Formats: sequence, C-alpha cells, structure tokens
Amino acid sequence: MDRVDKDEEREYRITMEAIVDCYGPAEQAMGWYYYLEDRLSFPFKARCVEERLVSPLREGEEVEVVSMADEDDCESEMFVVLAWTGRRLGVPLVQLVGVEVDEVTEEAIGDWHYWMGRGYQLC
Repeated sequence: MDRVDKDEEREYRITMEAIVDCYGPAEQAMGWYYYLEDRLSFPFKARCVEERLVSPLREGEEVEVVSMADEDDCESEMFVVLAWTGRRLGVPLVQLVGVEVDEVTEEAIGDWHYWMGRGYQLC
C-alpha cells in the first residue's frame, strides 16, 4: 500500500478512540480490534482493492463481510471473515473497501487503511 499523507483528524480519532491507553503492540492490536468490531456494521458488501498472497481474492471481486476474525488472528493485522463460496474465510481488512456501507463503517475501514498506509504496525 502506498504511503499516505498525514491526516491530523484521523490521527486524533485513532489515538483517542482506537489505541487510547494502549502501551505496546498487543494492546494496540486489541484496541484496533474492538474499535473496528464496534464500528463495522456486519454484514456488509466489500470490494477487493488490493491482491495479497495470503488471500484468494482478486482485485475488483465483491464479497460479503460477516464479522471480525477471532482476536487471536488479529494480533499483527486486522482480518475480517467473509461468506465465500459456501465457506467462511478470513482475509486482511486492508484489501477491502466497503460497498454502499454506512458512514461509520466507511470511516472505520478508512481509518485502518490510513494506519496501514502510513506504515504503522502492530508488532
């Protein structure tokens, strides 16, 4: 993902809502996990915007996101669960954007994309 310019409004929201009082990567991961779980309106449709080796999705493919992955799967990156070809599949949230989602869901996904795009890491 390309580096993105600093956005003070996003930085403030992330610092005060997603990773507030988090000391270290493990706490940041859980902060992000619960921030996203609280703000993403499941289920929602999403489109793949970036292919990843850890995911079978192709750019442009549309999917249904049904939940966050288990906490243990989100220690270094945020994963969501898809209803995909009759199975449940976890994929990185960073490779998805919402399709016709509410503003809160769109903002939360955007916050995670921003975090990753700035090169910030959980571990």
